[in-house]
Amino acid sequence: MESITVIGMTSIIVAGLTIAIGSIAPAIGEGNAVSQALRSIAQQPDESNTISRTLFVGLAMIESTAIYCFVVSMILLFANPFWNAVLR
Repeated sequence: MESITVIGMTSIIVAGLTIAIGSIAPAIGEGNAVSQALRSIAQQPDESNTISRTLFVGLAMIESTAIYCFVVSMILLFANPFWNAVLR
């Protein structure tokens, strides 16, 4: 098998694994965060504005992990630095 074919296959497999693993962990984390925020709001309804604001900041930080995984997989698929090394 040619080396360019191996790089292509490896890039596609790694990009798929990156998206799969990189989206499962943030989804679980977001679910846990929302669950705990709803429990906190149920116990202290007066603090719902503060809890909601903190929840949204935390969700944005958790979601950034999934976005970084998406960016890495797009780089592997469309701007792979290994293509140039093989084509030379």
